[in-house]
Amino acid sequence: MPRRTRILCWSIPALVAVVWLALAGPLGSFSGKLAEVSENDSAAFLPDSAESTQVSELSAAFQSERTLPVILLWESDGGPLDPAAPAEAQERVDDAVRIAEDAGALRGEPSPIIPSEDGVAVQAVLPFDPDLGEALPEIVADLRELPAIDGTTQYVTGPGALFADFAAGFSGIDGLLLLAAFGVVLLILLVVYRSPLLPLLVIGTAAMALVVSLAVAYFLARERWIDVNGQSQGIASILVVGAATDYGLLLVARFREELRRERSRFTAMRVALRQSWEPIVASGGTVILGVLCLLFSDLGSNRGLGPISAVCIAFAMLAALTFLPALLVLLGRAAFWPFRPRYGEQHVHGRGWERIATSVGRRPGRYLLGSAGALVVLALFLPTFDSGGIPLSDAVRGGSESGEGQEVLARHYAAGAASPAVIVTPADGWREVADAAAGTDGVAAVEPDTGDRPGGDPLVVDGLVRLEATLTDVPDSEAAQDTVSALRTTVRDVDPDALVGGTSAQDLDTQETAARDLLVIVPLVLLVITVVLALLLRAVVAPLLLVATVALSTAATVGVAALAFDQLFAFPGSDPQVLLIGFVFLVALGIDYNIFLMTRAREESVRHGTRDGVLRALAVTGGVITSAGLVLAATFGALTVLPLVILIQLGFLVGFGVLLDTFVVRTLLVPAAVRLVGDRVWWPNTLPPR
Repeated sequence: MPRRTRILCWSIPALVAVVWLALAGPLGSFSGKLAEVSENDSAAFLPDSAESTQVSELSAAFQSERTLPVILLWESDGGPLDPAAPAEAQERVDDAVRIAEDAGALRGEPSPIIPSEDGVAVQAVLPFDPDLGEALPEIVADLRELPAIDGTTQYVTGPGALFADFAAGFSGIDGLLLLAAFGVVLLILLVVYRSPLLPLLVIGTAAMALVVSLAVAYFLARERWIDVNGQSQGIASILVVGAATDYGLLLVARFREELRRERSRFTAMRVALRQSWEPIVASGGTVILGVLCLLFSDLGSNRGLGPISAVCIAFAMLAALTFLPALLVLLGRAAFWPFRPRYGEQHVHGRGWERIATSVGRRPGRYLLGSAGALVVLALFLPTFDSGGIPLSDAVRGGSESGEGQEVLARHYAAGAASPAVIVTPADGWREVADAAAGTDGVAAVEPDTGDRPGGDPLVVDGLVRLEATLTDVPDSEAAQDTVSALRTTVRDVDPDALVGGTSAQDLDTQETAARDLLVIVPLVLLVITVVLALLLRAVVAPLLLVATVALSTAATVGVAALAFDQLFAFPGSDPQVLLIGFVFLVALGIDYNIFLMTRAREESVRHGTRDGVLRALAVTGGVITSAGLVLAATFGALTVLPLVILIQLGFLVGFGVLLDTFVVRTLLVPAAVRLVGDRVWWPNTLPPR
């Protein structure tokens, strides 16, 4: 090798590695600031067309400031409250006011002490600033440090405390989640590679991709080009770690294979990159286009997840195709120590995968019917998946003080008193609307907004009157949403221009919008991925076959999740967003392994024909794809370390689905189907002569 060529061969990878390391330093500080620009208020993500959003905008004219109620509640430990309890409760409220004022959280005067009719509880409502963000959980925690009244149990509850407990579930998400993800990935890689150095190179590549992608996401969110919440931040972090590791596994496997065929490490890497870049880019491109379909969601939280996930996948691909190859070239065979691949050494694939490929080749019909039949049976449970939503009081695993407080409120008060439904109606005929609303099942009372005017006459703004309907159920419950739905029908029967909003209405609108997103985005994702596969494989039959298998696998996964969530974990339900996000990731990520398999199958089919080529591809890629599947399932499984039910469910859904794709779809179903179809799988193209 000429001296100039040798210098270039060493200097280019060294320069690439230095550039990545130089970028990671300054960008690392920005990636840690993503939480500062996150928005976790579900109401902020509703579309302008949502009825609750319209009511919120109209209500702004009736009051100077929006508020977020926080309730201080005391319940007797047995029997009626001590007569001195209300006075002591007032002292605690005064202390709470001082804490809230010092934090700049209070927006108005607290309510007077409100005893329950049964004499067992007292409460007071503090109006908080709804835009406190990350400060809210800290303030609520300070309120919970107030000394209890003797003979009572004290709760800090209400919508503000519920939101604070939910937001607290995202605290430390970066540290805890990434520690779990990187830890489990490192353990798997140590087992796979049996090398102390190579796992660190792959993990380092994932870390580089994570730092850069989260920094870019921070700048996009800071400029308000995308919406980010704690949920999307956690999912994106997991996604980039899993994807970068998967792409790294594919490249490393090909590089090790070529090191046995080529004496030069540079030649081996050139061949490995030439053979690996297409499936890696195709895989990443498929996921990017799949997640970008979320831009068609009406929920801002879903729209924000699409771009941040796309950014993460893009940098995962870039790091796997630049930074990792640079490190591998610089280290050469030493990266695989102590099991260095030697030039001229025969490459022996795992005997287990060769036996599986041989067995599938002998009995493809049996494997096709058996695997497809099993998936169909599991998919039959899909209709039992409860996607009616999760009350905010049940959103934290193991319960929360605010959730327990809501149950206490429901026992002793009209549970929705602190967060009433809001009705905005034309001033003409407002009394008829109020009477109709008061007669609706689930409504305890209806009062007009008087704006502190004497005489109790309603405040009229722009020809509109604002009514507050106290519900008998807690605001975040399914029963409260049902009441709002009935209330909307009732008031519109009286006046078609009447609108119903409030906290419960926001929850209802979120559920209905998420359900609409499912109907729009699911077919769109399937269409996009089918087109991408058709362009990649230059065929029609193969893409349709692959998408059908992944869709069947996804249906089976949701069926299993329905059983597990209800029977095993006893979750109080699920959310349409879990189903939507889980579907997008399952289809987009599940198709990855089929891409890895079929691109290698096409390569092998040119020399050996389709029927034998797919079996050879299965034997060759079995180890690396299985390792990639385990890594991706484990990284999404890391979501279960967080205390939020929605992320636990998503982690189970995607993790189990990836394993099903890895061990059933890619291992048995697809090879058996391709073996039976033969060369026709590439229609309308034909392969070169054998």
